[in-house]
Amino acid sequence: MVDILELLAVSPDGLVLRDVSAQLEAPKSSLLPLLRALTARGYLAQGRAGEYRLGRSVVDLGAAVPTPNALMEAARPAVVDLMRRTGESVFLGTLSSDHTAIVLVDKVDSDHIIRYAGGVGDRRPLHATAIGKAILAFLPASERDGILKSLSLSRHTERTVTSLPALRASLEDVRKTGVCVTIEELVPGASAIAAPIFDRHGRVAGACAIGGPTDRVRPRLRALAAEVKATASALSVRLGHHADKKTGPA
Repeated sequence: MVDILELLAVSPDGLVLRDVSAQLEAPKSSLLPLLRALTARGYLAQGRAGEYRLGRSVVDLGAAVPTPNALMEAARPAVVDLMRRTGESVFLGTLSSDHTAIVLVDKVDSDHIIRYAGGVGDRRPLHATAIGKAILAFLPASERDGILKSLSLSRHTERTVTSLPALRASLEDVRKTGVCVTIEELVPGASAIAAPIFDRHGRVAGACAIGGPTDRVRPRLRALAAEVKATASALSVRLGHHADKKTGPA
């Protein structure tokens, strides 16, 4: 079925059964039941001349997956407001395509001279960042376990979590509280607080975080955590998530 969808994705004028058969080098008798099934489900549409094109369900399926750009566009006003309310740098991150790191997709710098730095497009380790652990904690269990087994858990500071049991315990805490706090786990003197952002299906789409010098962040942990969680919840709603929808690992 995937071969059929991929073929029709690059055939905007559509293809009739014989053309699909010729392109895929598959018998028409085998393709016809698949084409009918995909049409019945809305993944294909058939024209008057019998040609098949991609249907509405394919468009809906693609729209259901928030891209980093879509997440950034939805989040920009909220992350700017979060920086203004807290005075600290704010970051938006997603899981990298190879599932080995987080990627910063947006940031708003603090007005302070001394501030947490990071550039859009920068990669950061999953196990040593608040964004990384906020995302990991709410991935489906099977996906999370596969990622954890592949991580090197390299040490960046004396506070970096470098054992799998300790990391699993940390992620369990994040699931219970809905927020991740990292104190100097990646960079000495810098701390961060992150909360997950969910899409309309209850899947974790990314996380937003506040980052700053430890001596400014630590005294305000509770207040900053509340601000980050509120912003993440608001962004989740913008992506179509409902508070009563189950979130987190399946």
